[in-house]
This record gives sequence, C-alpha cells and structure tokens, in this order.
Amino acid sequence: MQNGLTPSQTVGPFFKYGLTPDGKYDWNDAFTNNLVTPDTSGERIRVEGRVFDGDGAPVPDCMLEIWQADAQGRFSDPQDARALPNSSFKGFGRCGTDPNGDYVFDTIKPGIVPDPDGKPQAPHLLLAIFARGMLLHNYTRIYFDGEAGNAADPVMALVPADRRATLIATRETSGGRAVYRFDIRLQGDEETVFFDV
Repeated sequence: MQNGLTPSQTVGPFFKYGLTPDGKYDWNDAFTNNLVTPDTSGERIRVEGRVFDGDGAPVPDCMLEIWQADAQGRFSDPQDARALPNSSFKGFGRCGTDPNGDYVFDTIKPGIVPDPDGKPQAPHLLLAIFARGMLLHNYTRIYFDGEAGNAADPVMALVPADRRATLIATRETSGGRAVYRFDIRLQGDEETVFFDV
C-alpha cells in the first residue's frame, strides 16, 4: 500500500437533499434562500441573478451560499460581541441554481461593518460559489448599486477600477420591494472578481 494524498475531485453536482429545499424531506431545512425571520429589522430585499460558465451558457447545477451582517452591521457569530443574542436572524443562506442558471435570495440589506482595522466597509454580502468542474469553490462579494461607501470600501479598493462593476448588484424595483440583480460569470471576458481567501 502506498501512502500519499487523496486525489482531488470536482465540486458538485449536488444532490437535492444537500440543498434542503423547503420541506421536501423529513427533516427541518437547515438553510434556505429566505434569510428573513419574524424579528428581523431592516429593508427587505431580493438578490437574484444567473450563473454563467466561460462560454456564456447558464450553469444549472451550481450551489450558492451567502453570509451577511444584519441591518445594524452585526454578524450572528460568537466572535461579534455586538450581535444581539435574542435575534433569530442568522445571516446565512443557501440555494441551488435552476435549469436556467437562475438563483434568488430573500434577505435584508446589511449595514456597514468595520474591517479588522476598524475602517467601515460598504454594505455587502459574502458569496461562495460551488459548481461542477471546480476543484475549489470561489469567493466574492456582492455590493449594492448607489451606496456612497462603495468608493471608500477597503476591499473594493483592492480591485482594479475597471473590474469593480463585476461586484456591484444593480437595483430594480418589483412589487414595491428592492430587487438587486447580480449575475455571476465564472470565466471569460466579464468574469466576476473572485478573492483568494
């Protein structure tokens, strides 16, 4: 027997039960694409878009995860001493793409959060992308169109100016609710900026 590293394999495709789709199985859904809880305060928004591969074709079996602060800029995490222990808002959601590569998250618009040096970061969602053919998942951020803090955000400042638009969701309105459109391009000329974390 030879010792060595276990060979890597691609991420996905994903079994439906791995996405815990709203009551379709016998256990409680641990994660859904609706992050809003009854005690959640803040502006309710929808973030929607489509995932494309390098040829511009939709990716129908991608899994996306978001993590975010609440409207006051607090994370539901023991390391964030500012978090309110009585709030049921967790700030974490997961969904898969449909056959057209579309995804949707219902959540609240996050507040401003400090970076490790205390500098304010513009409101944003952290996004992890898992897909077939990828050995590792990708990380990016979703910023919101029209936020004054985007220009001074310390992470956004690390991105070349001509690539920053790939991180900004455009605002639309549907049924009186803000909808932010954020398409993800895994490769190609308009590839979304991904971060090495």
